[in-house]
Amino acid sequence: MLTTNKKILAAADKGGYAVGAFNVNNLEILQAVVETAVEERSPVIVQTSEGAIEYAGMDYLLALMRTAAKAPVPVSMHVDHGKDLKLIKKAIDSGYTSVMFDGSTLPFEENVAKTRQVVAWAKKKGVSVEAEIGAIKGVEDLVSVSEKEAFFTDPAEAVRFVKLTGCDALAISIGTAHGAFKSKTAPVLDIERLKKIDALVKIPLVLHGASGVSPELLARIQDHCDLLQDCDRLRGAVGISDQDIVKAIRHGIRKINIDSDLRIAFTAGLRDAIIGNHKAIDPRALLAPSKKLMKEVVRHKMELFGSKGRAKKA
Repeated sequence: MLTTNKKILAAADKGGYAVGAFNVNNLEILQAVVETAVEERSPVIVQTSEGAIEYAGMDYLLALMRTAAKAPVPVSMHVDHGKDLKLIKKAIDSGYTSVMFDGSTLPFEENVAKTRQVVAWAKKKGVSVEAEIGAIKGVEDLVSVSEKEAFFTDPAEAVRFVKLTGCDALAISIGTAHGAFKSKTAPVLDIERLKKIDALVKIPLVLHGASGVSPELLARIQDHCDLLQDCDRLRGAVGISDQDIVKAIRHGIRKINIDSDLRIAFTAGLRDAIIGNHKAIDPRALLAPSKKLMKEVVRHKMELFGSKGRAKKA
């Protein structure tokens, strides 16, 4: 059932849970996400970054997502980390039901002005808008924010930003990081800062850079690494703990972005296929283990976020 982030997150806010926003780049990832959403009766947000659009093409991705959105659970089609205003405008006009404008590294007034422009375009089409205040460090896809550029969200500035822009959801920076390498040690979220923001900001809050980076999947990727000569792949990667995610949801986080965890599962599954099935040349056989592991990741996130069973029966 095709819907918007605004409707999905309003229900999450009322119910006190969060909804996973999963980055998709191809058919197998999208199938893993939406099939699991149906099995778990969970609302879901499928999102494409500017990098995914550059890789697969907006028309191809829209065709895939429109088909997926026929599923008997709420599905929103979202542009993640949009920085190019022309691309965002095209996405709004082409059928995306939600878009994000990421002006987090811009001066405050410029971020406000560009976000307001996106909101004006989106309102005419009934499309919801996510914006960001506070810059999250890390590198993922076409998003790159250095340690020096990163800064936490100021609660008072967040309130002012929301009032000035009219955005529907707000992504904040409280200690997460993009990519699989969050920090040199296990990252800790600034829950006290989140509490202050949640008390002041009256729209759903969004957590980016929130992948958990499963130690089990990392170990799986290290299996037979001497054979594939890839023992440095993801060495030292560390994610956000499930405990911190639960605390964040308790204090107002309603949308949680997941990308790196899907990539890690995809990589682990593909390595399993290559190592374990030396005769296979069929892409369907090679990608099947990846899809299976991605579904396990999505299932765990839906249980962790509390969205499992929240979709009304069709």
